[in-house]
Amino acid sequence: MSLLSLIAALLLEQLHPLSSRKYLLTWLGDYAQYFQDRFDAGERSHGRIAWLLAVLLPFITIWAVYSILFAKHPVFAWAFSVLVLYLTMGFRQFSHYFTDINLALQDNDLHQARTLLSEWTGKSCHDLNPQEVARLTIEQALLASHRHVFGVIVWFVIFMVLGMGPVGAMLYRLSTFFSARWKDQEAGNDFGTFAQQMCRILEWLPIRLTASSFAIVGNFEDTIYSWRTQAAEWPEPDEGIVLASGAGALGIKLGQTLVLDDQPVYRPDLGSGEEVDTEHMQSAIGLVWRTLVFWLLMLLLLTGAHLLG
Repeated sequence: MSLLSLIAALLLEQLHPLSSRKYLLTWLGDYAQYFQDRFDAGERSHGRIAWLLAVLLPFITIWAVYSILFAKHPVFAWAFSVLVLYLTMGFRQFSHYFTDINLALQDNDLHQARTLLSEWTGKSCHDLNPQEVARLTIEQALLASHRHVFGVIVWFVIFMVLGMGPVGAMLYRLSTFFSARWKDQEAGNDFGTFAQQMCRILEWLPIRLTASSFAIVGNFEDTIYSWRTQAAEWPEPDEGIVLASGAGALGIKLGQTLVLDDQPVYRPDLGSGEEVDTEHMQSAIGLVWRTLVFWLLMLLLLTGAHLLG
């Protein structure tokens, strides 16, 4: 059921992208703000209570609905799983930015490419040259593919195996959302500390599976080398694993100092291959698709082995 749910959700998103996703994100923002307004007193313990309540309510609800539907008929439970995946996972959550930036660079419309990248990152990118725009766009795509596709798949499959339905996809999505939403706090305010800790725990396995898959479908030796020697130097080590392994798999250089928000931002070098050019953008999206196909094939083999067993 996990494999069929994933395939159906991916096909549904490709055929009919969720046009109201921005309203869903607005609702999630209001949901997170509700708990922050009522529990944020600057203490880590308050953040723990807020996170547990904010996550457990939808967790229990989705598990209960799935169980009821499964008792009625497995097809109903499958359809519900597809719906949850449709809301929590997918390429279209970021691919429109990547595609539009790529087209703008191909048309030599640097201003449009910078504007789109600024919207995507939330930072001013108007001082970047075409190669820097392409490099940062590839980085954003690698991180987004992990957060919106591979990380969701890992926890979806784990909880499906446990018989708890699609709660894993929801758990991962809320965890990453709350971590980002409650991250920027005033000095001495530890409200978001627990949310960030839980996000790191839930990211540990998916990030390493993503990086390992990049190595398998890309340049294996360069991926492992970049992962082992460069990932820890990135300001966010978890992000560094994804970016370093992606750079190695593609045979390109990522990172490096950029001017963002009119200020130079030091970023360590990742990868040891070629300097990024606009042509590498198609290679990056190809890496993501090959990784997804690899995961689906592995899941198919595991499903077949289980059925035969």
